[in-house]
Amino acid sequence: MGDRDRDEESGKFTEEYPPQDFLKALDELGPSGTTDISNYIGCDRRTAYLKLKSLEEEGEVRSRKVGNSLLWELND
Repeated sequence: MGDRDRDEESGKFTEEYPPQDFLKALDELGPSGTTDISNYIGCDRRTAYLKLKSLEEEGEVRSRKVGNSLLWELND
């Protein structure tokens, strides 16, 4: 894992994979599976799934089941 940066003012660690990375990935890739997105970002598949699920709960993305996989896409 890469080094994590600390915010100079708050002293808190910055997020290693911010939500914006996932939104950008979907914007560039179009509707994609969890593995494709994790490969694009360079994170673990489980990390990608949890981030995407969180974004789905916030209404930023949606998923649909295609076969045994989830296909993620940006909400309009």
